Amino acid sequence: MTMSVTLLDVRDLEPPEPLTHTLEALAVLPEGELLRVLLRREPFPLYGILQRENYRYEREFTAEGDCAVLIWRD
Repeated sequence: MTMSVTLLDVRDLEPPEPLTHTLEALAVLPEGELLRVLLRREPFPLYGILQRENYRYEREFTAEGDCAVLIWRD
């Protein structure tokens, strides 16, 4: 089964907008889909929220030095 990925690029937004937009996108993310968030820096406050809300995530850094976080629910 292939999961679809929704891309959310918040690199051009100032805090706290990236966090706000990410949480809004998660609230409407269909079950079984992934959210890939592109950010200018690592979103440390987001990680605690994801853990508390039982989301799983992986992060990586792009060649440009941005942070990409892939988020899903088991």
